[in-house]
Amino acid sequence: MRRFLDTIYRISLWASALCLASIALMVGGQLAGRLIDGFLSLLGLPRPDLVILSLNEICGYLLAAASFLALAGTLKAGAHIRVTMLLGAVGEHRRRYIEMWAFGFAAVAAAYITWNLAHFSWVSFKFNEISSGVVRVPLAYPQAAMALGALLLTVALIDELVVVITRGRPSFRAAEDAITLGKEG
Repeated sequence: MRRFLDTIYRISLWASALCLASIALMVGGQLAGRLIDGFLSLLGLPRPDLVILSLNEICGYLLAAASFLALAGTLKAGAHIRVTMLLGAVGEHRRRYIEMWAFGFAAVAAAYITWNLAHFSWVSFKFNEISSGVVRVPLAYPQAAMALGALLLTVALIDELVVVITRGRPSFRAAEDAITLGKEG
């Protein structure tokens, strides 16, 4: 099960990176189109008006997908912002209970968010809601990507809760301590 979950977290990070790379390629393509148009205009030649339609809208959807898909993997890597000063001020015994409470509460909140995002996506799919841009994008797809990312975050939070209950420390604690100690030293 551990290998399966780690693989899912890694795949979600790669999917997030793919979304970001797509944004970079599209913005780069749009920039290249504007440069070509400007260069041809300076030469007095007709401009082809190279443009990527609905670029802002599509990049927004990709950014939302990238942000949500990266949540689980970054949690497991210890890259989320946490209150380590507070946790460092209490003893290991208290810290374990604080982390159990925090992961439990966060898992419930993430599950609530997941449920609502999934419902929102389902309603958009059911009623065939389409974006209002030039390129008509079914809204259920970007919403489903967000719901998937929230679901993976929920699973990762429950995973960390189980790890803290059974082992006493989150799986990413060593990496987090190395960062914290590295900043102090």
